[in-house]
Amino acid sequence: MAEDAAAATTANTMDEEVPVLDLETLKSKVHLLEHPVARHKMTQLRRKETSSKHFRELMRELTMYLGYEATKDLTTKPCVVQTPQAKHTGAELDMDVGLVPVLRSGLGMVDAMLEILTTAQVLHIGMYKGKNSLVSTLYYNRLPRECTINRAIILEPVIATAGTSSAVVQILKEWGVEDIHVMSVVGSRAGLSSLLDAHPSVKIHIAAIDDNLSEDGEIIPGIGDVGDRLFDTRDVAAGTIPPSPKRQRKE
Repeated sequence: MAEDAAAATTANTMDEEVPVLDLETLKSKVHLLEHPVARHKMTQLRRKETSSKHFRELMRELTMYLGYEATKDLTTKPCVVQTPQAKHTGAELDMDVGLVPVLRSGLGMVDAMLEILTTAQVLHIGMYKGKNSLVSTLYYNRLPRECTINRAIILEPVIATAGTSSAVVQILKEWGVEDIHVMSVVGSRAGLSSLLDAHPSVKIHIAAIDDNLSEDGEIIPGIGDVGDRLFDTRDVAAGTIPPSPKRQRKE
């Protein structure tokens, strides 16, 4: 069994000089979701006024769109079933798929993917970036000792610098996975370029590509901090526990 937590730190891939691909070149290298309904939902997801409840619903819906694209080439085998009228030879999936949500924001994509792939394994990996840092640190890894899947689908809602995504891909490669897909709601041109440069065989499925990154590595215009928006923790300082209502009344 892999260790529950690790203190390994991975270098940020944006420290290297990687050419930033233009939008048209990126479109030829990634699977960009361009459905009009998906674009509408993506716009609602971006709005800062969107409540956490609605944000979770939109994330689920966009994940469904992306998930069908990310699984359309899964292999099948014949399967005979009995309909109310007769026997029918259909198909059933013939691949072991693992969903790899990157904690904590990737949790917002898990339920939708489990509706598509009801028998998929869920394999958690936790990464975080320190305050004012672009370096990703691994703090949680629940991969089994032996590789148990044919395809890994990494669930990472935002690809900003690609430091986290690239690190998770490398962990999965070292575990023994060859067929790796990354599903994301939005990514920067710089981050996607970096991920493709580091791992050219990885297939990326994404709903939107943004042009810019801020100095602290946030996508502009982006969608904000996904974890905070999913779980309504925008007013909680990192690493702190908010006071209980009883304590607040006393104060």
